[in-house]
Amino acid sequence: MNAPSSSSIVADFRLAPEGAKKIRWVAQHAPVLNAVFERHLCDGSLRGVNVAVCVPLEAKTAYLTLLLHRAGANVALAGTAPGYVQDDVAAAIAEEGITVFAVAQASAAEFEEHLIGAIRTNPALLVDDRAELTRILSTKETARVAGVWGATEQTTSGVTKLKVMEREGILRFPVIAGNDAMCKHLFDNRYGTGQSVFTAILALTNLYLGGKTVVIAGYGWCGKGLARRAAGLQSRVVVCEVDPVRALEAVADGFAVMPLAKAAEIGDFFITSTGTHAVYGREHFARMKDGAVLSNAGGLDTEIDVPALEEMAAEKREVRRQITEYRLADGRRLHLLAEGRLVNIAGGDGHPVEIMDLSFTVQALAIHYLARHHGELSPGVHPLPAEIDREIAAIKLETLGVSIDSLTPEQEAMRRRWQ
Repeated sequence: MNAPSSSSIVADFRLAPEGAKKIRWVAQHAPVLNAVFERHLCDGSLRGVNVAVCVPLEAKTAYLTLLLHRAGANVALAGTAPGYVQDDVAAAIAEEGITVFAVAQASAAEFEEHLIGAIRTNPALLVDDRAELTRILSTKETARVAGVWGATEQTTSGVTKLKVMEREGILRFPVIAGNDAMCKHLFDNRYGTGQSVFTAILALTNLYLGGKTVVIAGYGWCGKGLARRAAGLQSRVVVCEVDPVRALEAVADGFAVMPLAKAAEIGDFFITSTGTHAVYGREHFARMKDGAVLSNAGGLDTEIDVPALEEMAAEKREVRRQITEYRLADGRRLHLLAEGRLVNIAGGDGHPVEIMDLSFTVQALAIHYLARHHGELSPGVHPLPAEIDREIAAIKLETLGVSIDSLTPEQEAMRRRWQ
């Protein structure tokens, strides 16, 4: 074990042993990351390179960071936002000699300072979430942009922001849209979100979902996973959408589709998954039944309009860990999970290890690619090269003991002909 970095900011180094246990568990269940570490990350491309990482700080994030560190990178790690840091894991990774700026109970201002601290290590490469590090570089630390080789972005909301920045000419370095990789969104956004959100909801509430009506706002990849999991729990599923194609897809998948205002009257559980501000707001709260449960599974912490709920409430109290009850003037009680933050992270351990094994392999190989192709990519948003996506899937199949067919030479030749 290395000595902790003197510049690290964590809650309590004495928590490190418990965090180290969590990280060791991840290491046992991350065969794809372990394979690419041996096959690619140790080739010297990252040796001596400064890397800043900003992803919800729990054990899976810590293990990714640790592998980058072991590959020779100088890593600085910041939490993504207040409420998304596990203090024991932050302490454990700092004990490994990695610079960490992360405290679970940090204020919004302190969180911003932690991001700035990571940027002031002068990273050449970024592993970003919600484009937080890119935002800091583009607004408060612009003089350091010239030293950035590139970044990889973990989230749908982050990629959306980056594309806006690209259109406006603000994005000054290449970013690989890690979220858009097939081995990320097809598994992380769909299966990971589906399992981890309901794991958190069930653990926090200790309620039964069978026969209850679950309203899901948004039918992107995350929404699809949520609807599928809710149906598997024998819930009645209602989908609310603004995109007619996605709404039609939800209908074809067998789910009821209706406007939010109508769904607000019949739902028992309400989940957001949109990346949009104030999805559930004042008009919906006014229609919800007594005892309705609200949780956020989307890309923004503001998807539930908590300030409006605060204004409407005659009384507010914590009725169970991470459950805030808002009693309205007419006596109805609405229950908000994890203060409206992402419920699977703020109220749980995030996605399953095996799912994040794929997602973080995408991020690791994106960073590796950027290091090896420094100076070759133009500023803007780029896809992960398809051959990397396919290699990740092939390694995962290999670890599962699954083999597949390949095309014959004749079939390959036919694919190259048009008649």
